[in-house]
Amino acid sequence: MRNTTYSVDQVNSLPPNPGIYKYYNAEGQIIYVGKAKNLKKRVQSYFLNKANHNLKTRRMVAEIKAIEIAIVNSENDALLLENNLIKAHQPRYNILLKDDKSYPYILITNEPFPRIFPVRNPDKKFGTLYGPYASIRMVNAIMELFRELFHVRTCKLNLTERSIAQGKFDVCLEYHIGKCLAPCVGKIDRETYMEEIDQAAHILKGRMGIVKNHFKEKMQKAAETLEFEEAERYKQKMLSLENYQSKSVIVNPRFTDIDTFTIVSDEEYAYLNYLNVDRGAIRYTKTVSFKKKLDESDSEILQLAIVAFRDEFKSQATEILSNIEMETFGELEITVPKIGDKRKLVELSVKNAMHFKKERLEKKKERKGKPNHLMDTAKKELRLDTEPTHIECFDNSNIQGTNPVASMVCFKNGKPSKKDYRKFKIKTVVGPDDFRSMYEIVTRRYKRLRDEEQPFPNLIVIDGGKGQLSFAVQALKDLGLFGQIPIIGIAKRLEELYYPEDPVPLLLNKKSETLKMLQHARDEAHRFAITFHRDLRSKNAFGTALEHIKGIGPSTAEKLLKEFKSVKNIEKAGLEEISKIVGEKKARTILDGLAGEEI
Repeated sequence: MRNTTYSVDQVNSLPPNPGIYKYYNAEGQIIYVGKAKNLKKRVQSYFLNKANHNLKTRRMVAEIKAIEIAIVNSENDALLLENNLIKAHQPRYNILLKDDKSYPYILITNEPFPRIFPVRNPDKKFGTLYGPYASIRMVNAIMELFRELFHVRTCKLNLTERSIAQGKFDVCLEYHIGKCLAPCVGKIDRETYMEEIDQAAHILKGRMGIVKNHFKEKMQKAAETLEFEEAERYKQKMLSLENYQSKSVIVNPRFTDIDTFTIVSDEEYAYLNYLNVDRGAIRYTKTVSFKKKLDESDSEILQLAIVAFRDEFKSQATEILSNIEMETFGELEITVPKIGDKRKLVELSVKNAMHFKKERLEKKKERKGKPNHLMDTAKKELRLDTEPTHIECFDNSNIQGTNPVASMVCFKNGKPSKKDYRKFKIKTVVGPDDFRSMYEIVTRRYKRLRDEEQPFPNLIVIDGGKGQLSFAVQALKDLGLFGQIPIIGIAKRLEELYYPEDPVPLLLNKKSETLKMLQHARDEAHRFAITFHRDLRSKNAFGTALEHIKGIGPSTAEKLLKEFKSVKNIEKAGLEEISKIVGEKKARTILDGLAGEEI
């Protein structure tokens, strides 16, 4: 590969070789990357007959100040290089993948005793990933099959040979109902456990035959030794696997490792579906959209997608099907089947792309219409002067009169804005007093916003009836803000809404979207307050149990809380593990101090 940089005036001196070209603007930024069989002809086409280009292309050409090319050996190499450069630089005028979904994967962890579970944000550092899958329904079907066939653990225990040997764990319900063989207490060795993991991995790779032969061998061996119950168990596993396979096969089972790429498009977007089929079953699938930048053809877009998807899924399929005619590029030959099972496979792929397009357009319409509609409706139903696009909702929590706390949750355009949530420790109120606690937190919140000149919400919601509302109103009056910020209370019993200085509550229809939004905010504030209260109470109880030991202070208790979570866990951990956190001397002091305590 050879790189050379040219000025715009040197276009005619470009070589006629295959390769890629990069366009730079005056700031030295890459604004476009393209590939070509013939670099000279392709790049010249941008600067000749400019009147034939669309507006976006003319705008891009006007920005080009320098051209860099890379000559490669073949068009296939150019495709791969183009794909890598677009991913690396994301130039302004290149079409970019836009995936509206977070597709599910299945992860087999790299722990000594691995777990298998679905994930939506895959990270290879935790283990081996399989997928993505078309839907969570497909993933759930696979996980249900694994529950029938294998005894893989579902717990999150940190199982190592050392921790198992130390007897730190107890068997759980999964063991008692026959769904787990309890590696946590050494009832199954790692080698036998990994046999089950390996068979699960074969299924995820589409190698059903290997797993069926494995079960068949186990069944025959059990029958030969007259272990008929064991033989029957493996027979049932074979039947479960065959039943699953019959449901998962959607085309001819003789189809082995075929890639299918289809595209449907409109003026603004192109929607693409990818299916990889092996032994008649879908192994991988993905649907994405491309936003068109320079009026690209379906063929150009599909070429880019083929390279990107095959790279992502490490596909080695030699047969590629599509719904549009394309030139053969590189070593890949693309066919458009007209009849038979291969045609049905292409039609299935097109159906996925069309569904994705419909779904995306509906979501776009919903995003545009729903928030404004909801806010407009809420404004009318709540008798407000402005739309409540910014709502703040307050709740208290002081279970058993201890550790009084409060929470404020924020909703923007009818949806939670969790980065704006706030939690409060009650500072000025002694004992369980919801009314004065509400006065304190409303005062603290809006005094701070006023002093920092931050925007106020369009609506304050108080979780409670007339009592809590009156104290919140008094807080606003004392701050000189009453009348500037609308405020209401929502009572739990009949979901009635109270307004300041109005004895008659407002009752909204139970199906009202406005009421559902307020209930969501109220429930979210309650959850947030309860969680904070529970964490605080747990932390204080932990600290009290340790801090009474002579020589152990709050900072030491904090370190141990972070590591072990409970006093029982400290006792189980033993001297060596505690010493790693606080040193051997303090570790002995703690264990001696806890020895006589009943925890």
